[in-house]
This record gives sequence, C-alpha cells and structure tokens, in this order.
Amino acid sequence: MDFIPYNSRLTYHKSPFGAVTPGTETVFRIVLPRNFMCTGCALRIHFDGEDSKDYTMQWERMEGDSEEWWRVSFTPDKTGLYYYRFVLYNDFSVNEISRFDGSTGRISASGADFQLTVYDKNFTTPDGLKGSVIYQIFPDRFCFSGKEKKKDVFRRKLRTDWGGAPDWMPDASGKITEYDFFGGDIAGITSKLDYIASLGTGYIYLNPIFLAQSNHRYDTADYEKIDTLLGTERDFSTLCKKAGKLGIRIILDGVFSHTGADSKYFNKNGTFGAGGAFNDKNSPYTGWYRFTDYPEKYDCWWGVDILPEIDEECDSFIEYIGSVLKKWQKLGAGGWRLDVADELPDKFLDSLRETVKEQDPEAPVIGEVWEDASNKISYGKRRRYLTGRQLDSVMNYPFADALLLFGINGTAEGFNDKISEICENYPKCVVDCLMNHIGTHDTCRVMNRLGTLDGFESDSINRYRGEMTNEEKARGKRLLKLISSMQFTLPGVPSIYYGDEAGITGGVDPFNRGCYPWGMEDKELLSHYRLLGKIRREHPVFIDGDFVPVSDMLGCVAYERCGRGEKIITVANRNENAITYCLPEEGFISLTGQKVSGRDLYLEPETAAILYLSCD
Repeated sequence: MDFIPYNSRLTYHKSPFGAVTPGTETVFRIVLPRNFMCTGCALRIHFDGEDSKDYTMQWERMEGDSEEWWRVSFTPDKTGLYYYRFVLYNDFSVNEISRFDGSTGRISASGADFQLTVYDKNFTTPDGLKGSVIYQIFPDRFCFSGKEKKKDVFRRKLRTDWGGAPDWMPDASGKITEYDFFGGDIAGITSKLDYIASLGTGYIYLNPIFLAQSNHRYDTADYEKIDTLLGTERDFSTLCKKAGKLGIRIILDGVFSHTGADSKYFNKNGTFGAGGAFNDKNSPYTGWYRFTDYPEKYDCWWGVDILPEIDEECDSFIEYIGSVLKKWQKLGAGGWRLDVADELPDKFLDSLRETVKEQDPEAPVIGEVWEDASNKISYGKRRRYLTGRQLDSVMNYPFADALLLFGINGTAEGFNDKISEICENYPKCVVDCLMNHIGTHDTCRVMNRLGTLDGFESDSINRYRGEMTNEEKARGKRLLKLISSMQFTLPGVPSIYYGDEAGITGGVDPFNRGCYPWGMEDKELLSHYRLLGKIRREHPVFIDGDFVPVSDMLGCVAYERCGRGEKIITVANRNENAITYCLPEEGFISLTGQKVSGRDLYLEPETAAILYLSCD
C-alpha cells in the first residue's frame, strides 16, 4: 500500500522524538485508511527480555474522508530498551504494524519491532565536548622534540629517517619481535599545540602512552609509567597545562581488556624480574588472568599470545585500575577513550565511570564500539553503555560508514536515514558528544579509501602499503574535502586522525601510521580543515542543534542543523557534474564560497557547501 501508517521519527506519530527517561509520557499515533474498517488497535510493547503487554489505543479523529487516527500514551518506568509494534483488529482479521525501512512501518507482522531507548534521568555528558573538535595522535609518529631517548628494558629500533616507511617484517613464525620507533614524543606534541589549536581542536586523543614493547603500545607493560621514549610525567603535566591554556583537554587511551605478556603484571619473558603471573602462582596479579594449564595456556585477546586477557571482573584489578585513573587525572588527563569497550563487562565499566567522574565530571568516557551502541549484544548479553552509568560517547562507526559509502560510491539514498537512526536510538546528550571519525589508527588512511578503487586486499606478509598515483591522490583529496565538510556539520564531534588534514596517505597497519609531514603539508587541504574548524567555533548550532534531513538522492545529500537561533544547511554533490540545488528557503549565506541566488545554490562536481541562516 502507498501510505505509511507509522513513522517513529515524526513527532505526530511518536512524541517526544527519540530516547526518553523513565516517567516520560510518550504518545504513539498511527494513521489508518478508513477502508481498512478498523474496530480496535493496541500498542504491543515489552521491556527487553520480558513478555509483551498490549495497551488499548483510542480512536482520535478523522483526517478528511480517507484517514483515521488512533492514539495511546505509554510511560516507561525503568532504563533499558523497550520494543514495540501495533496490533490492528477488524471484523475479518488481526494484523500488525511492524518496522520496515528504518523508521517506517507497514501493515505486516513480518518486520522488526521498533525500539524505544530509556536512559537515566540524571544522565549528563560533558558540555565542553559538545561543539568541539577532537584531534587524534599516534604519539611516535606526530612530532619529535629532539630530546635524547633513554634506554629501557625493551629492544627498540630507533629510526633517524623521519617520514620513512614504517617497518613490517615478521619473523619466520609470523611474529614481530622488534618494533621501529621514529621518536615522536610528548614534548613534540607540546611544541605543536598552536598548530593543533588552529584546527578548532578542543580535545587531543592520544593513542596509548604507557610503557609497552610495541610502537602502538596496546600491549601495556606498566599502567603507572609513561613509555620512556615518549618522555616523563613532568612532560605529560606540561602538555596538559599548556594545552589547557588553549582550551584543549587531553584524552588518554585506556587498554584494560588485556595487557602485554611482556609486562610487570604477566612477565612471561622475565623482563621485570622474578615475579608476575606467568612465573609465580602467588603473584598479586595471577588472579587477573585466566589460566587453563598454568602457566603455558591462558586466555588471550583474540588468540594473540602476546596479549593475555584480563578478567575485568576481578575486584583487585578493578581497584588497581581505579588508582591508575586517579593518578593520571591528577597529573592532568581530561578524559578517557576505552579500547574494545564491548569486551569490558558492566561491573568494570560502572566502576570506571564512577571513578572518572569523581575526579572530574567533565572528563569524557568514550568507548570503542563499532556498531549501534544502544542495542549492542556482546558475549550473549545486551549492553547498557548509553543508559547513564557507563559511557558518555562512542567512536561513531555508523556515521563513518555512511560518509565513506557516499564518498566512495556516491550512494546518497538512505544516508539521512542512517544518521537519523543513531539520533533516534541514542540519548540526545550522547548524540551531541559522538566521536565522529572517518579514519583512525585501525583503518587505511581516508585518502586511500576514497581515492583508490582497487581495494586493500593483501596477505599477512605483503600488506597493502598505500601507494597512490597522482590521479588517485587528486581524487582522494576532492572526496576528502567533500565528506569532511559533512563530518564537521553532522551531530557529534568531528575527530581528525593526525595528518589527514595534511594529505597523508597510507595502507593497512602499520602504513596508516606514518610520520606527520612537517613542512610538506598539502596547504590547500590544511586551509580547508582550518575553515571547517572556524565554522564550528563561530556557530553554536553545532553544540546541540537538531538534525533535520532535507534530501538524499541522485548523488546529492542535504541536511540541516537547527537551534540556538540559526540554521546551517550542508549540501553535498557527489556527482561528476555540476548541479543547481533548490534550497528549502531563501536567505541562506554560503560559508564556503559558493554562489547563492535566491533559493538556487550552484555546486561544482564533487563539492559540498555549508550555508547559514539566522532564525532570530
């Protein structure tokens, strides 16, 4: 049939929009054709994992001669997920309205249930993060201060060819036993704070800085010490203080699901003396790990034996990590990003949030979750990351996937629906804090993903390194400017992976972690990013403005952000030809230099426009 009986994102069908708190009266309304001869309707709703209950809907009114409206209100009484659909009765049959195509319903029982997220009424997220910009740094590859590096307990290959290709050479068994280091350090980051601030940055997210054998440092050896190649606690405190004067906070990477086998806790190789869980059953750390045949067989992160997995529900581990969090926040850390947050149990996350917020309520807690974090199931259990007692935000892979699909394939259809789905499922205070990246240390460089059409398949030895032709680089740059304009205007907080703004290219790990090209930046691309940062700083709508879809078809996407007395509309033309786009109303002024005549916006091929309209 050609009508939509229910759309969960329209407020005359469901009010208020999106996630709610317990005790919030939520009104549901369906629209039915008169010739359906409906004699009764019900809202069938159930709390996640519990039995459903029907709530009788009331006939409300006729709309013309062909439609009738039915209405019911429901007030949730606890946090979590409620799932619902509608049941329709007439003299001949019983039918249901279930979810198809995102937010819309059809008269059919074969679709999915709709989701209603209910979160704690006292849940708040850091105001400072909203409307800001995050800059992600892989510390070894950002900037070398020139300070001499001290020797430590690990074998290190120190490079002197800043900008050279990262090494990738496993041994005969496929393992890397020696890592290369280019010398990037904390003092180097401090020396570049003015540059980082010029991008509109309010937060610097550092990949791990704690002592570890590898250059990526996700194999923590000591949570209480900064890696000697990066500097000292004094260097870290200096960074935090100088960054704070520029309005920038430092977010640290917490790797708490596993440690390194070569760590003071596990100490498989004896690097840290005679103790450690691997060598001493009576070690205070032994209870942190799961041994199946002591000491040689133990649980590992994804089967990688150099990364023994932690039992994060162990009380002594939780207590210890609490002391670690307190130490680094006292030294100046302004927030935490949690590696593989979906592998951290509720008990651990509850305790971590409480500890972090006791030190500083404005310190963000951001989780690495690759899917919709509102309904994620991990290890057979529904997670409650975003209901108020765990995370403030997540790394927003659903947005990244939508942006990259649009940039690579020009697929506009469904773009706004993907954005709206997250806005609907997440609490508004989370939406405003989402970490919106388009590339990280875990992915190929965004220039490569956009500009290279052959894909990135390679075996474990012959990894894709990221070589690009000049034509591919030009294409990647055009499309990066296009989707970064969208990234900076969507709900949430744009996150720049260091060097993307300078035109860095690179393939899979470790070639996506090259050195920042100081003095050889792509000046045009850098100016583009600085303009985007300036636009965000000057327009408060990006703090918490609503997302309003306008259109997404035929290679063109448009949406508005509305609030705080202004509207910003972004129009992105992915087509290989110029277009003239008809704006929703007159009066928009282009912030990115395009020509506007009345309601007509002229857009060159593969470009985006950001336009402003005052609503005062």
